[in-house]
Order: sequence, then structure tokens, then C-alpha cells
Amino acid sequence: MKIISVKEHPEYMDVAIQYFQSKWANEQSMMVYEDCIKHCTDLSKPLPQWFLLIDGDNIIGCAGLITNDFISRMDLYPWFCSLYIEEDYRGNAYGTILLEEGKKTAKEGGFNYMYLCTDHIGYYEKYGFEYIGIGYHPWGESSRIYRIDLH
Repeated sequence: MKIISVKEHPEYMDVAIQYFQSKWANEQSMMVYEDCIKHCTDLSKPLPQWFLLIDGDNIIGCAGLITNDFISRMDLYPWFCSLYIEEDYRGNAYGTILLEEGKKTAKEGGFNYMYLCTDHIGYYEKYGFEYIGIGYHPWGESSRIYRIDLH
């Protein structure tokens, strides 16, 4: 397994855009992923970051580290987002590889906490995340907000 940071390896940009769009985007949000990933290569800024998890020649997962995950709590950042592991690879704790990369990258960027929003209960708590409240999305839904201390 290896993790590819699109910020550090912009040659993966097009494949990353296609992969994230295929897993997370709908017709209205395709350009959000494309535009954000295209503008992540400024090495002087810690965010955004987009990661691919690769097994041999196959992309088996992805995740991002961004300033806001379409959530009302814009006072909190960075946000770990878009965690996805291909179904055939689930159950092997590969998501933790991407979580750890997000935590490491956030800490290196000078952040004390990393946040995420989800409707999953029980998964992120296993990895040290604590529930801190509810946030609201622009489309009218809400999500649980979690935080992990990076120290």
C-alpha cells in the first residue's frame, strides 16, 4: 500500500479528480471536486490536500483534508473528508491508513485538531474521535461533528 498526495504528486491530478468524482460527486458537485483538486498544488499552503490509497496499480481508496466540508461550523478546520475504501478492500482497516495520513498532515500544517462530519456512529470513535455537536449543510441536512486532538 502507498499513499499518494496530489499536492506532492500533481501528475496524479486527473486520475484523482476522476476517482473522487466517481465516489462522491453528483451532477451538481462534479466541478467542486475538480476545481478544488486542481488548486491543491500550492506547496506553501497546508490545505487543501487530497490523497489516494494505492495497492499495486489499483486505487483502493481516497480521502481529503480541507478547510470546510459544506458544514455550518466554519470556525473549525481542517476537515477530514471523502474517506472511501473500495468494497473488496473493506474490513482490513485501510481507512485507518488514510485517517493517520490526514492526522499527520494536519499536525505538520500546524493544526491542533482535525474535524470531520458524518452520520456514522461508532466508526470514528474507535480511532479516538469525539463527538462535539451537530452542524448544518447548505442543502438543509445536518451531520454529527467529530474532533480529534493531534497532540
